[in-house]
Amino acid sequence: MDRRILLADDSKATSEQLQTLLQAGGQFKVDTVADGEAAYQALQEHPYSILLTDLKMPRLDGMMLIERVQERKLPVTIVVMTGYGSIDQAVQAMRAGAYDYLTKPVDPEHLRLVIERILRERTLQDEVLQLRQRLQEQYSFRGVLSVNPRMHAVFELIRSVAQTTTTVLIEGETGTGKEQVARAIHDASSTLRSGPFVAINCAALPETLLESELFGHEKGSFTGAIGQRVGRFEQANGGTLFLDEVGDIPTTMQAKLLRVLQERRFERVGGTASLEVDVRVIAATNRGLPAMVEKGKFREDLYYRLNVIKIDLPPLRERPEDIPLLATHFAGKHARLGERPPTFTPQAMEKLLNHAWPGNIRELENAIERACVTLREACIQIEDLPLEVLRVRSGDAAARVDLSKQLPQLLREVVLDLKRRYLIEAMKKSRGNVGRCAKICGLSRRSISAKLTEYNIRKESFKED
Repeated sequence: MDRRILLADDSKATSEQLQTLLQAGGQFKVDTVADGEAAYQALQEHPYSILLTDLKMPRLDGMMLIERVQERKLPVTIVVMTGYGSIDQAVQAMRAGAYDYLTKPVDPEHLRLVIERILRERTLQDEVLQLRQRLQEQYSFRGVLSVNPRMHAVFELIRSVAQTTTTVLIEGETGTGKEQVARAIHDASSTLRSGPFVAINCAALPETLLESELFGHEKGSFTGAIGQRVGRFEQANGGTLFLDEVGDIPTTMQAKLLRVLQERRFERVGGTASLEVDVRVIAATNRGLPAMVEKGKFREDLYYRLNVIKIDLPPLRERPEDIPLLATHFAGKHARLGERPPTFTPQAMEKLLNHAWPGNIRELENAIERACVTLREACIQIEDLPLEVLRVRSGDAAARVDLSKQLPQLLREVVLDLKRRYLIEAMKKSRGNVGRCAKICGLSRRSISAKLTEYNIRKESFKED
């Protein structure tokens, strides 16, 4: 935790006195400046925990300094100093964003208590942020977030597939994150395959254009072909080609795709030269391909060629324990520029848990993005959520109310597990030294000792032989 304090006061005597007082115990590093303009410059160049500022200063007074800090969302806690005759101005400064005010001459004991309170609160905030980050790190794989066991089985499958060039078929409802999983496979394969990730939505193009998009075309091969075009297969050479909505490919195109998958060779539209490519193909669909095969709408041989490794993505309604994790992630992603990510009121989270999410993760992200845009408080409340989320269809609430009661306990267990893992890592780095571990964690020796006992961790096991 950074314990650096910036002191802004045009009185040299006051600055020197407070600097000596604050640095006496060796806990803080205190920098001093003589005016608000210099303070603002210093805040942009270095990270400070606390800004201790006078209100009356040359060039830029304390009120203007506070306004600039608030406008730029600089992460520093502000304490103002003022004379007895300017209490009203100090109160105005607190309304503008200051944490507290001190009257001159500053009482050393009061100053120490205020700073200790600020740092204690900042420690809690930092711990929450660290836990949030570690929670997402622990339950994420290449950008895919989940605490659900079925999804963790998918993570393990991705790790295995990444070491091969095998064709993969991803099935799941719209919005379940099929392209995100495809990108995760590609990213995990980066040590073996250095080519690009190229995606194409097969349902978005008519047959004539789809063939040209996939295989490219030669100049003059059809009306409007004014030059040679390199297709997606060539663009993805050495990398990954993602065929989204592969179930919508017309039957005649299915035969051409099958040939490429078998021979790894093709010709551009209107061309005669056979081109060879080294491409891993990942296909995705929200339609049941076996049923389409039975109805004659999808080639059986192409299905088996695509279905070498199959990944089934469960819909969000079957992994509701992921809703708090994903909602928190999206709140951070779509938070207003320079502001802390909003949290959720219990009532808002309950609404998220009770919604069926027919649009899955995509619908959830859209709902949280809308809430971040419209929210008026630091927390996302029920009124910030879309109407579709607030409507609960009959049968949905009854099926989910029990789970919503279980989730807080599940999340508490997840957080406790992360805290324990974090403490173990800190003890490893400190080689079992409780004092060094306390410094790493930003806690006291007593707190570390208590947590070692709570988590049943033996400090002796980390000591060097």
